[in-house]
Amino acid sequence: MNAVEIKDLYKSYEDGKIKALNGVDLTIADGEFVSIIGPSGSGKSTLLNMLGALDVPDSGSINVAGEDLSSSKKLNQFRGEKIGFIFQLHNLIPNISVVENVEIPMFTQKLSSKDMRAKALKLLDDVGLKDKAKMLPNKLSGGERQRVAIARALANDPSIILADEPTGSLDSKTSSRILKQLIDLHEDKNVTLIIVTHDMDVAKLADRVIEVLDGEIISAGDDSLINSKIDV
Repeated sequence: MNAVEIKDLYKSYEDGKIKALNGVDLTIADGEFVSIIGPSGSGKSTLLNMLGALDVPDSGSINVAGEDLSSSKKLNQFRGEKIGFIFQLHNLIPNISVVENVEIPMFTQKLSSKDMRAKALKLLDDVGLKDKAKMLPNKLSGGERQRVAIARALANDPSIILADEPTGSLDSKTSSRILKQLIDLHEDKNVTLIIVTHDMDVAKLADRVIEVLDGEIISAGDDSLINSKIDV
């Protein structure tokens, strides 16, 4: 079974002046760990947004976790049930506690407030931050905030985790710890893990490295060019 199936995907902005994705074809297996690399403006973040149903294509088909995102009218529900997001700047809400941040994705689930709190505390314990549960995010270090973001990304029991430069603002020691936790989660729970990164050291940890350039996939990580429009 495939976690992602994309065919002939196009996306442009500013009335077609900016071609963010230009005929992308891509398949990612269920439970696979892939990294997506490419220079700034190559289309990799647009592709990640498509995978997470944060944006919709102009044309083409995109099926993620069994959902046809090019025609679905329930994108909010899909995100809440299937996707865990981790962003470079963590995007925690600053005026609520760490544990309350982790609880946010659970509001789409049929859980009591007691069960939500218990689950959030368990997730924080898994990332070594249960003792910081009642603190505000701004009282934590950058690495701790990113670990909270990992806990939050798992709160809805996602089948796919999307991480956009998850270690981009961290020092090397903290980055290694964050990456180890992500890889352990991927392996222990068989979660499909998709990381966008500029760092080749991070990218090479994946099962497969996907290269994006000018809105096209020029390599799918298997030494073959995916897009026939590319001149070899």
